[in-house]
Amino acid sequence: MLSAHAVLAIFSMLGLSSLAVFWAKRVKLPHTVFLVIMGIGLGFLGEIHFFQFFREFHLTPELLFFLLLPTLIFESAYNMSARRLVEDTKIVMILSILSLVLSTVVIGVLLYAVLALLGVAVPLTITLLFGALISATDPVAVLALFKEYGAPRRLSLIFEGESLFNDATSVALFLVLLEVVLFGYHGFDTIGSGIISFTIMILGGVLFGSVMGGLFAKLVGLTRENETASITLTIVLAHVTFILAEIISSHVHIGDTELRISSIIATTIASLIMGNYGRPKIHPRAEEFVEKLWGQFAFMANSLIFILIGILFVEVPWSDPVILTSITFTILIVAFARSVSIYPIVSIFNYFTTQERRVPQAWQHLLAWGSLRGALAVTMVLLIPESLSIPNWPLDTVTPREFLLALTVGCIFATLFIKATTIQSMMRKLRLDVLTETEKVEHMEATALIHHEVTERLKLYATRGYINQAIADRLMREHSSEYETAAHAVSELAEITKDDLSLRVLRMYAIGIEKKYLKELYLYNEVNERVYRRINGKLTLQFESIEKGGLEPDMSIHTDGKDLFEAFAAWIKNMVKPLTQEETIQDTYMYYRAQTIISRKVLKTLNAIEQESAKNIFTSKALSHVTSLYDKFKDQSEVKMNATYAAHTEICTAIAYTLALSGVNKIEETVLEEIYEQEFITPKLYLTMQEDFKK
Repeated sequence: MLSAHAVLAIFSMLGLSSLAVFWAKRVKLPHTVFLVIMGIGLGFLGEIHFFQFFREFHLTPELLFFLLLPTLIFESAYNMSARRLVEDTKIVMILSILSLVLSTVVIGVLLYAVLALLGVAVPLTITLLFGALISATDPVAVLALFKEYGAPRRLSLIFEGESLFNDATSVALFLVLLEVVLFGYHGFDTIGSGIISFTIMILGGVLFGSVMGGLFAKLVGLTRENETASITLTIVLAHVTFILAEIISSHVHIGDTELRISSIIATTIASLIMGNYGRPKIHPRAEEFVEKLWGQFAFMANSLIFILIGILFVEVPWSDPVILTSITFTILIVAFARSVSIYPIVSIFNYFTTQERRVPQAWQHLLAWGSLRGALAVTMVLLIPESLSIPNWPLDTVTPREFLLALTVGCIFATLFIKATTIQSMMRKLRLDVLTETEKVEHMEATALIHHEVTERLKLYATRGYINQAIADRLMREHSSEYETAAHAVSELAEITKDDLSLRVLRMYAIGIEKKYLKELYLYNEVNERVYRRINGKLTLQFESIEKGGLEPDMSIHTDGKDLFEAFAAWIKNMVKPLTQEETIQDTYMYYRAQTIISRKVLKTLNAIEQESAKNIFTSKALSHVTSLYDKFKDQSEVKMNATYAAHTEICTAIAYTLALSGVNKIEETVLEEIYEQEFITPKLYLTMQEDFKK
């Protein structure tokens, strides 16, 4: 039960964690490492009477399992691309299952042998239990560092995918081993029931998560116009999925056997569905807020966890030589086990896969070294009953749970203070932070584009009297110089790459413009969800193809099967309620109308770039090629739109009128927002007029 002192501790920690963002940068430490140091300080400070409230708030299994962990899982899975995950499913699954099981066994056996040599006869079941809980990597801590230091995107996805799914594998394996510790080992019966239980947990989690993800995606779609309701449903999804999975595992039986399903797998799958299939169902105005909201939630959850881990550090009996020696050897064993679970496994994978999907040696080094531990390891060790007793337990001063907690905290500290602080230097040494050739072109062209835009706006502001002319001239000279430097670098790169990279970057830029205006059409209901998904899928495929070097992507396909949730949902919809002929015609007209509009938007942007003052940002060859391409796209779409209208005049007139009304509503909404912000109308009148325009 929370007390006033515990609540004060929570908000004090959150306040300090916010300040720690700036303090950590000053001392050049990763934020999570600084939080742990802060936690250690608060742990010692809690010994003083006035600050004892910091000791009143503790990490509990309930707090971690039902509040903080679902938050971290949802935030990570929601922002993960299912398409890219599908491309690397094999390596992610191999790392999250096979590598984790191997790591568990290596840690369990070696730790058992080393402790026995030290005269600490800890049972093998206990060391295996520790192996299961410490083998799961922490995605939040390491991915924050990957983003900050510029790790390759595919490497980040492999690591994040492994971290998410090995969390579930680790917990499932841990729970099976905990049953063995509590009820004993009974030969093949125990092994058989353990394998069955493990399999049911994983498959049950996938099934339950799919149902919950699909259900909540539908609910979010129904509440699309009420942004508050749809945002709230994402919060409910994360925690209800997790809690219901736990309730089912505890109360549903098949015969005499509990139907255990993995709450972590269920939440991960549900979150993936919401972040990929369900995302277009969220109102575009709310979508950005949802990402920021969950980012904030994850920051708060992560901050509390790492500060409290620091406080736990103070409670470890470091003065006990047996504990200190055990922790030291455990750290070395865990590091060795991670290496064993990466290099051989990935080498075998590379041997049997294509050149394109292989994991480079440098990435393997980072996978092995960047395996930080955090929230989940502490969560699992706290799930061990305090009353757990082991016959002939060799340590009189600590219980089995306290011993495993000490080992866990020691390993977390080692990964944070040794590995996290050296990841940046390792990435530099392995040259993983070096820009690719495409990124170099993007960097120069983006720099030129920014400085050109600044110069043009300074001219406008000076003309209108917003800026003193002398100051404007000085700033314009500075930015013009920066623009010329960047434009010259673009020209030099174009010579080296024979325009191919410049053309590729401009094509990707144009597709980005298309996506931006497609989302705007969707925002104001000028395309429906079906059409939005179809065009967005087509643009995604084109972007990925060009990004990989294919300058002539297939313009006729809208999906390639990698969007598993999209494909499955489309199959169900087609089975339950196939489109009528009228809906098909409406979608066709809306599709070509949208294609015409977004092509015009791209051409407008390209024509502005072709002005004399900006023509050097992209090569003339690239600009000419892409401009002619979008002229062709616009003409083709316009012809097909008009042909559809002519063939089905009555249906298309009706849909055209509806779309025109959407455009009018857009104008009404924009003007209403403007006059409200100018305080021309009162808040009460603003709400009244909002409702009037919705009728």
